[in-house]
Amino acid sequence: MMTIKQINVTVGEITKGYTNNDEQGIRGYNGLLDIRPPYQREFIYSEKEQQAVITTVLNGYPLNVMYWVKRNDDAECPYEVMDGQQRTLSLCEYVDGQFAYDFKNFFNLLPDIQQKILNYPLTIYVCEGEASEKLEWFKTINIAGKPLNEQEINNAVFAGPFVSDAKRHFSKINCAAYRLGKDLLNGNTIRQDFLKKALEWMADHETRNGKRQTLVGYMAAHQHDTNANNLWSYFQNVLNWAITNFDIKKYHKIMKGLDWAFFYDKYSNETLDCASINKRISELLRDSEIQKQQGIIPYILTGDEHYLDLRAFPEDIKFSVWEKQDHKCRICGKEFDFEFMEGDHITPWKDHGRTNIDNCQMLCRECNRRKGSK
Repeated sequence: MMTIKQINVTVGEITKGYTNNDEQGIRGYNGLLDIRPPYQREFIYSEKEQQAVITTVLNGYPLNVMYWVKRNDDAECPYEVMDGQQRTLSLCEYVDGQFAYDFKNFFNLLPDIQQKILNYPLTIYVCEGEASEKLEWFKTINIAGKPLNEQEINNAVFAGPFVSDAKRHFSKINCAAYRLGKDLLNGNTIRQDFLKKALEWMADHETRNGKRQTLVGYMAAHQHDTNANNLWSYFQNVLNWAITNFDIKKYHKIMKGLDWAFFYDKYSNETLDCASINKRISELLRDSEIQKQQGIIPYILTGDEHYLDLRAFPEDIKFSVWEKQDHKCRICGKEFDFEFMEGDHITPWKDHGRTNIDNCQMLCRECNRRKGSK
């Protein structure tokens, strides 16, 4: 049964013995507090938000309640931060001299101001119970500041060696995943966007190979793996294939955000004519009929014109042609009201047909569908 009790801790106590390094992790409270346990997010407070924490303390305003968890199996470091990591790190970093407030470092403050900060009382609630109870509370308490996103919650629910190792690859500033994929993926590593995309790609990969899988299902199945090497290897293979076969220096704007895992799984065993592909990309980028340039590479690989969002005839051209055809479908010859007819390219785009009045014919919906399916 989970128990919750309130304790009072000062800024001076929580910042005492503060360490932040790869070997020892992030510790405070004289080494007794794990400030960033495996399920926690990376530090995301902006400088402005850090400054707001110090403003609150200096003005004696109440800082939001923080939540810790009491560990039953770690006498060396018996507490971990459940909620309040960003505020705790802001306080620790400021007292440690890592940033300035009002152009003053903590060590440049007058002694009485320093003491005012160190004596500031923090309200902490400590909960003790089973791991499942701890995580459920973590999901439901009011997270102050920036709400957790879906992937951060998943990291909490499936905390373990797999997530810890995955975050090493995908969730740090300038991490390996960012260096490899910054021109190919959207999002922010700190907010877990790269990790989420890697997991989505892996789940889709397993599904395409006959093992129906979801992101959550994959995390659950591998929660207790000692590392995330398989996920990292697949991610590297996908992006290295994209970088090898396409000129990322020239075309990174239309390459970013594509489902590279889908194309890797489908085409990685083929030998692509890279020179021909890059020449075709250059040609298509100059084609004013293409409304979605990011669809050019998918189109080249698949031949599916839907990726390109080709120009459609504007209403004035369609109405003019409808009038010229005496309101009749060019194929079946039946008369239709304007709203039941569609503009069609006489000469298709692939045969260099343009979207102008000379290349437009009005067809009924049924004839247009039948023509399009041929």
